[in-house]
Amino acid sequence: MTDGERSAVLGYQPEGRHSRAELAFLKLGGSLITDKTQEAVARHDVIDRVASEIAEARLRRPDLELVLGHGSGSFGHPVAARYGVDAGHLEDWRGYAETAAAAQRLNHLVLEALLVHGVPVISVQPSASARAIHGRLVALESETVRALLRKGLVPLLYGDVALDEAQGCAIISTEEIFRLLAQRLRPDRVVEVGEVEGVYVGDPGSVVDVIHSRNAADLLASLGSARGVDVTGGMRSKVELLLEMARLVPGLEGHIISGMQPGLLTRVLVDPALPAGTRVVWAPDSLGGHRYHRERE
Repeated sequence: MTDGERSAVLGYQPEGRHSRAELAFLKLGGSLITDKTQEAVARHDVIDRVASEIAEARLRRPDLELVLGHGSGSFGHPVAARYGVDAGHLEDWRGYAETAAAAQRLNHLVLEALLVHGVPVISVQPSASARAIHGRLVALESETVRALLRKGLVPLLYGDVALDEAQGCAIISTEEIFRLLAQRLRPDRVVEVGEVEGVYVGDPGSVVDVIHSRNAADLLASLGSARGVDVTGGMRSKVELLLEMARLVPGLEGHIISGMQPGLLTRVLVDPALPAGTRVVWAPDSLGGHRYHRERE
């Protein structure tokens, strides 16, 4: 096998491909890849399957660039809650270190699964450069992520701890990381993959097709709390941050889908217009304005 053939099989692309690509941020939810009712229990079968679906999407869409992220699920959240890391003002900083280590253990499992399926993934540790104020991420080194994309690699970030100028420390969600990166990398869409089909409202719950700036307030008021321990705010926080990203990056679309339906992730990555789950946009008339063939800086 030649070097070129080997690169094609592994999904590597030459530098410069990014100039005509679609850039998607993709988050694997902690509720999807772990059992959030039991501490530090990974769903290995689900992790393996979604890794294979990501690999398949890259083969079918050579122009697709991905920045991956995942939640900490039952690895990081229980430890953070036990020590109060999310609230800050720690007396014992061991909890900060243990929360970071727990998040890294899950990240290693996701990383290995992606590599097994041929995805050229590189883990990027958020806490190495993250800074927050009152729990909100305000600084994160992003040029490394940009450089990895230029090499045809797939950056992998995750919910992590961060030093906080106001309260000493904080927990930063993947959505917070994506919010900051979106302003610098200008993705076309952000796909959130969880264990539910989308955003539910009403009783019995039905999936909302589209959330936008005009209907968001009423819908957000009806959202419930997360299942299991979640120190980052659950679905309400996810939707709020997707809306903020859509406001900050004109044309960006959020998409919340289920990772429990085999093959759906691949189909959504391959076809941005596929009807599934809940879409989150800023302007209600902006759906379908996919920008993934524009020139990128």
